[in-house]
Amino acid sequence: MRIEADRLVVRYTGGGAPALSGVSLTVEAGSLLAVLGPNGSGKSTLMRALLGVIPVESGAALVDGRPVTSWKRTELARSVGAVAQTEAIAFPISVRELVAMGRYPHSGPLSQETDADRVAISEALDACDLTSLAHRDATTLSGGEFQRARIARALAQKPKALLLDEPTSSLDVRHQMAILELLRRSADSGMAVLVVTHGLDLAAQFSDRLLLLSQGVVAASGSPDEVLREETLSEVYGWPISVHADPESGIPRVVPRRRSQ
Repeated sequence: MRIEADRLVVRYTGGGAPALSGVSLTVEAGSLLAVLGPNGSGKSTLMRALLGVIPVESGAALVDGRPVTSWKRTELARSVGAVAQTEAIAFPISVRELVAMGRYPHSGPLSQETDADRVAISEALDACDLTSLAHRDATTLSGGEFQRARIARALAQKPKALLLDEPTSSLDVRHQMAILELLRRSADSGMAVLVVTHGLDLAAQFSDRLLLLSQGVVAASGSPDEVLREETLSEVYGWPISVHADPESGIPRVVPRRRSQ
């Protein structure tokens, strides 16, 4: 499975300048790509375009070499799991029922659960540390617990690719690391994983490649060492930033500095 953007241009009605302008990327099977950038840089727009839920002005979003718009939605859902930035629950539902929704593309919402469904649901709950909350009303979850339930739902799909928009928002340190380790293992097992995140240090630690957006264009793309440079980050984020190598791992560490008074 491969996810691609080929010179994507997206423009919102009445928005003036394009939200995305000539953005290209490739997420190969077995790799994890992190998309970075300040608020309003086009990160969520890029994810929506890759999933085919917003129209593009030009360029193409491709899934396994096919335009995403040529996929039937159920067919796409069997292959690509997605976690959007926000979501609300309109009615009471247990955590297990929420996670079980990830199986709908394989069997439909009215079908009886199969053994394969039950195994997939159980594995997803366990992977996201939710087994003890399986029968809890999802509307009573904390923000972090609900986020993990949404990730579990995507994992229950057993997809070949995962696209996640801020998957570690609202999570404490333990669950941030656990989710990112899970996504890293998913990539290592052959999945294509794209993560939109504000966590520069976490992206450097877990990603194979980074894509840095600024006002809808690609400011930098490459390995963490290539993208996380002081001059580039300071310009894109409009704030003085230091970057140094972690003494144990050698991974870039990003530190915002106080402005001179």
